[in-house]
Amino acid sequence: MGMTQAGTLVNGFGNASASDSRARDGFLARHGQTLREGIRDGLPIALGYLAVSFSLGIAASNVGLDAAQTFFASLFNNASAGEFAGFAVIGAGGSLVEIAVVMLIANARYLLMSCSMSQKLSPDTPLAHRVLIGFDLTDELFGIAIARPGSADPYYSYGAMLVALPGWALGGMMGAVAGGILPLRVVSALSVSLYGMFIAIIVPPARKNRVIAAFVVASFAASWAFGWLPMVSALSSSTRTIVLTVALSALAAALFPVGEDADEANSDTDAPECDAALDAPSETTPTTAAVESAGKAARDAA
Repeated sequence: MGMTQAGTLVNGFGNASASDSRARDGFLARHGQTLREGIRDGLPIALGYLAVSFSLGIAASNVGLDAAQTFFASLFNNASAGEFAGFAVIGAGGSLVEIAVVMLIANARYLLMSCSMSQKLSPDTPLAHRVLIGFDLTDELFGIAIARPGSADPYYSYGAMLVALPGWALGGMMGAVAGGILPLRVVSALSVSLYGMFIAIIVPPARKNRVIAAFVVASFAASWAFGWLPMVSALSSSTRTIVLTVALSALAAALFPVGEDADEANSDTDAPECDAALDAPSETTPTTAAVESAGKAARDAA
């Protein structure tokens, strides 16, 4: 009896171990390749984040935050404008409500990205995946995810987040540790890398499409004009960005709609099994094409 019971327990543990192994193998078989692709494409972004967020760490140190506080502030708020605004309110002695309102305004543009990303996801994507993707939907991570053919795979975004988010948080922590050690000019120079990343995203599609190039130039001119024109100049930079994005995107869609032939040509490159999962509008604006081309260029550069 004892030997039989012991044998049953051993077999039970053995079966459980084998079951766990099969579960792990099944997960890797389904999502391993996509995770690796996300990590690969997220590495260049992580390196850029590491350098750019260093200046955020300096700003956090100047308002009294230590390295640990800066690390978690960056970990839970992967947004340069939002963090700078939040640290400024902290330095001014603002309340938690004031910090929350300022952060909401500074990060409002991510609402637009979330709406666009939700259309890229398969309709049956669980809410948990949608929330996790939205947690770290930055400009760069949005760009590489939206450019992939077919429905967006949450595990691709998870792979990119695995390296990009720690890069941002660690950069902020190192900046807080460095504090006043490095000269201010050196720290300020590191922020140039962020502009370099955006130039690398914008230039390739603009060179291939004159419409995209024209709207890129128009967006620069409009952004400059909105900075000094009466009434609109009083709006926050985040609100002006949202107004310009919606206005220029609508104008591009109205003046230069992409025909059905172009849509069919684009759909031929998608995987057949992904076609049924797509539930997005059939029209693609030049602005959307620019985002998709930018994401492809970022992946090719990686």
